[in-house]
Amino acid sequence: MDALVTARERTPSAIKDQIVGIGISAPGPVDPWRGVVVEPPNLGPTFRDVPLADEAERAVGLPAYLDRDTNVAALAEATFGAARDCPDFLYLTVSTGIGGAIVIEGRLVHGPDGMAGEIGHLPLEIDGPRCGCGGAGHLEAIASGRALARDARTALEAGLSPFLAGRAVDRGPDDLGARDVAEGDEAGDPFCRALMHRARRAFAVACAGLVNVFNPSRIIVGGSIADSQGERLLGPAREEIARSAFRTPARRVRLLAATLGPDVSLVGANPLVTARLGDAAWRRGGRPEPAIHPSV
Repeated sequence: MDALVTARERTPSAIKDQIVGIGISAPGPVDPWRGVVVEPPNLGPTFRDVPLADEAERAVGLPAYLDRDTNVAALAEATFGAARDCPDFLYLTVSTGIGGAIVIEGRLVHGPDGMAGEIGHLPLEIDGPRCGCGGAGHLEAIASGRALARDARTALEAGLSPFLAGRAVDRGPDDLGARDVAEGDEAGDPFCRALMHRARRAFAVACAGLVNVFNPSRIIVGGSIADSQGERLLGPAREEIARSAFRTPARRVRLLAATLGPDVSLVGANPLVTARLGDAAWRRGGRPEPAIHPSV
């Protein structure tokens, strides 16, 4: 929290006086009502139940609101980016991990525990590779940057990729990552090509399933791998949606690249605070029980 305090202290007075709250983007799963990071699988076993919003609020004396990083990114794209004027969309990030957010009728879908939208943990292969969360065959375990780095090291140990072997000589095996696999694919290395094809195929199949489940008007895709792959990732997904999703939602949906870049969560902090400031439903110990209509 020292950096947060220092940043506020160094902010010019004219700007500081206009700051009304703090928006926090955090790896999920999170409890957005209490402002707690619950159990992110990629931050180690000790990073559990961390009350980041309370700590930020105490540190700077301003109300703080926290949500999963992909939800904050979705708010940014809905307010300033590729999902403007679109009340029904999904946001996906393909990066070190794979995450998602669901927006229906203009509202983020959190679920009763705040964990709805963990699209990266959609199972695709029953006996697939182990995910960081402990599950098997999840999309994140196949197509994320972490998964590609894992498979690159396995290939190196088995002597399956001359390209990756050359990279390991230059930098050491521990530095091999998703970028090396992608560059090996472009260079024609058969193993790297197979890995990237599998990752793109997994992403495409997941998108087709999501179209059937959610009937979105748009799927917005961001993240470092998505940015670097571009149409090599999005093109096959569009084709898979057209081929295997239900005809009506497949015709409706548009699969688009995100527009706000790596600072999307910083941008999303603005609508996050604006939407929740002064709303008693947030930071009061958990989601209020929704009213259920008698006809439901």
